[in-house]
Amino acid sequence: MRIEDGGAPGLNGLPVAEGMSISHWLQTVRSDPLLDHRTTRDLPDSAEAVVIGSGILSNEGETLEALIDYVRTNDVQCDLWTGKTLDVLMDTESASVAAKTFTAFAAAGGDTSKVEVTTTPAEAAKKSRLPGAQAAYAWDAATLHPWKLVAHVIRQCLDLGLNLQTWTPATTITGSAGQWIVHTPRGAITATTVIHATNAYAGALLPEIRGIIEPMPHMCNRVIPPSTFSGSQALQNSYAVIYKDALYSVNPRSTSDGNILIGGSAKNIDRLREYVDEKVDRKTDDRLVDFEPITTSVRQLCDTGFQWDSDLGRRGAPVRYDHAWSGILGMSADTVPFVGTVPGKHGQWMCCGHNGHGMARIFTCAPALAKLIGGATWADTELPDCFQVTKQRLAWLATVVSGVDIRASL
Repeated sequence: MRIEDGGAPGLNGLPVAEGMSISHWLQTVRSDPLLDHRTTRDLPDSAEAVVIGSGILSNEGETLEALIDYVRTNDVQCDLWTGKTLDVLMDTESASVAAKTFTAFAAAGGDTSKVEVTTTPAEAAKKSRLPGAQAAYAWDAATLHPWKLVAHVIRQCLDLGLNLQTWTPATTITGSAGQWIVHTPRGAITATTVIHATNAYAGALLPEIRGIIEPMPHMCNRVIPPSTFSGSQALQNSYAVIYKDALYSVNPRSTSDGNILIGGSAKNIDRLREYVDEKVDRKTDDRLVDFEPITTSVRQLCDTGFQWDSDLGRRGAPVRYDHAWSGILGMSADTVPFVGTVPGKHGQWMCCGHNGHGMARIFTCAPALAKLIGGATWADTELPDCFQVTKQRLAWLATVVSGVDIRASL
């Protein structure tokens, strides 16, 4: 484990200003001019709307279809892969739980027609290429390079008149309805509409959200597969590899460099939580790289799961555990996002607290928020009612959050 040189943990819930770890996504776009783009040299004094945050604002099946359609229609170069994702159950206990859950979902009227179920261990192992697999569930999915997708959308918005100001953190908001003032180290900007797309950092500018949306560092490991799982033998699916005490997300970069990104809730996730709990500032500190307890769990997955370390001595290159970085998840106390107007602050809106599922919801939540800002009703958004920001929801969560470990949903 190490902390990248420079910088200090974020204060008052703000992101760290320097020394942050660099994700796989950002490592692969270091020459893109959007990284430090400023449409105007100086910050404008006013704007009709100010969006605070980065990326794209984020139900999930609809998002998949909308996302794929957008990428293909607009010829977005973002390493899109489509195919089957596999939920692979690696022990009898987790397989039993999955079977009961699947049966209950179907009995409740859930559509299971697009899910391919394999419950014979030998067939599950063959299908998943994971010796020891007990069962597997497969369905249509997609992966892509999220930063490249975001960059494409931003460039479209720049053509339509967006003023983008990178490296300009919003530190406070003052004023009142109709004239909100967003303060930054480079000056202040006044707007009638302010949109919080700050996810885990929402509480820094919205005191009513503090404790309800909790920032939590999470690790992702980049693994270079061995020669035996490269070329024509490369993995052709994305995965959730599930044990009774862990879940690993496995994301092969099948349409680009072939690296494999492994995240999820590793067996040693408690070690990361203990590390974070030692100092409150660590909740928003993404300078952490190569956290060894998590990397050890990833090695165990690759060794005992895919059995890559058994390839030692065979022709070609062995598996290489290349890099691990941290990112900050926005964990909401009731495990669903907050979309809509900020109660009591007319003109301020939010789309935050995505619990690590932002990309799975983004192409439905963002248009829904745009509709609301334009005057639509909640029913017009077609989002689940539980996503809506309400005074009652915030008040209820404020009374219970002190006794809830929201990280238990990781």
